[in-house]
Amino acid sequence: MADQKLNFIAGEWTKGASEIENRNPSDLSDVIGLYAQADAAQLERALDAASEAQKIWAKSGLEQRYNALMAIGNELIERSAELGELLAREEGKPRAEGKGEVYRAGQFFTYYAAETLRQIGDTADSVRPGIEVDVRREPVGVVAIISPWNFPTATAVWKIAPALAFGNALIWKPANLVPASAVALAEIIEKQDLPKGLFNLVMGPGGAIGQKLVESPLINAISFTGSVPVGKGIAAAAIQNLTKVQMEMGSKNALAIMDDGDLDIAVACALGGAFGGTGQKCTASSRLIVHDTVHDAFVDRLVAGAKAMVVDHALKEGTQIGPVVSETQLNENLAYMDLARKEGGEVLCGGERVERDTEGYYMTPAVVSGTSNDWRINREEMFAPIACVIKVHSYDEAIATVNDTNFGLTSGIITSNLARATHFRRNAQTGCVMVNLPTAGTDYHVPFGGRGDSSYGPREQGGYAEEFYTTVKTSYILSGTPE
Repeated sequence: MADQKLNFIAGEWTKGASEIENRNPSDLSDVIGLYAQADAAQLERALDAASEAQKIWAKSGLEQRYNALMAIGNELIERSAELGELLAREEGKPRAEGKGEVYRAGQFFTYYAAETLRQIGDTADSVRPGIEVDVRREPVGVVAIISPWNFPTATAVWKIAPALAFGNALIWKPANLVPASAVALAEIIEKQDLPKGLFNLVMGPGGAIGQKLVESPLINAISFTGSVPVGKGIAAAAIQNLTKVQMEMGSKNALAIMDDGDLDIAVACALGGAFGGTGQKCTASSRLIVHDTVHDAFVDRLVAGAKAMVVDHALKEGTQIGPVVSETQLNENLAYMDLARKEGGEVLCGGERVERDTEGYYMTPAVVSGTSNDWRINREEMFAPIACVIKVHSYDEAIATVNDTNFGLTSGIITSNLARATHFRRNAQTGCVMVNLPTAGTDYHVPFGGRGDSSYGPREQGGYAEEFYTTVKTSYILSGTPE
């Protein structure tokens, strides 16, 4: 019988009102476990407990927070191989990527552990004589965290760590596709000296638990990563209570390959950016905008590289691309391949479901050429190992095409011209810009976020996270005069 895993509510491991089955997308015969699904009453219990625990944690000493976050981070780093394998088993990314994600998650915790000791306010003299001004940040309160399936540990952690560091309580609702990683992280956090109810893992369906969570007047802030339609629904619900919102949503990232760029770098960046993580990254390079003078040479090498990539079981040595996360996602990907053909694109390789030694959701990486930026395949986020090539005739046309999108998360350029690289950095309308690097790949100590439909609210990560997880208080003190 499969393992039964519970929610963590009000400081206790709690059975759900129902359960869901978690299967390995690399091997559908592998049942990872059965995972609790909370009901509305359990969510209310978590909310009440979080509200009370937050009052205690807000008054906790900085070293108490530091020690708890450092312990969590160090355990994630020490167990990154073990937990990375579990992550790969349930999400489908290759083992090495899973290990790297868990290790990075540990670094997020150790970074924000240090941030607990750097909470320094501002002082000023008033414009009125004899009055001093003190400006400091205080916890925002109880935070709802809704995290996605594609980075089940890292994305959740870059929300959880700063929430705890800055004195907040939280309710975490992870994606139902990746409950094993959520429970593993909760088990590590649960070991620490935290007030009962400060951290709550509430697994359940988004339409029920997630919706009630964002509608709750007990929630002071919501941090969400997911799709644009869901994000807009959350924003509409949040405004009813004037709840603070931070959202990272869709993307349609472009990598521009210029005529003066190094083709070796260009191909490597395109392959890694478009197909790493099975293309299931919000920072994936789904649009490849290529100057006509290097178009054919680049495409030939890109296709050869894509064909050579090894698609197989996530835990098998040598696998470069694991399975798609679910049957639903695979069917959506295949539907986009049909659409690419209908819109007039030429499929140069891949885009097909394939069989391996174990039954899973395997798909080969696809390169589609001859596409136009106004086609649906270049307007909509696909979340698939599909790279669409758009031919342009100048740098000006390239950057105009990069910016011609409703999204604005990441963009990149391959060029050896410093002036061109500088112009691109200054004029690309995205939150993150990469020069001679893949569009996928960011650091934990600097801000992350986008423009347009990609993001809403304050930035995540680094010191910029403080803006979302805290609120500012300005105090005026009559100092008087000495006798």
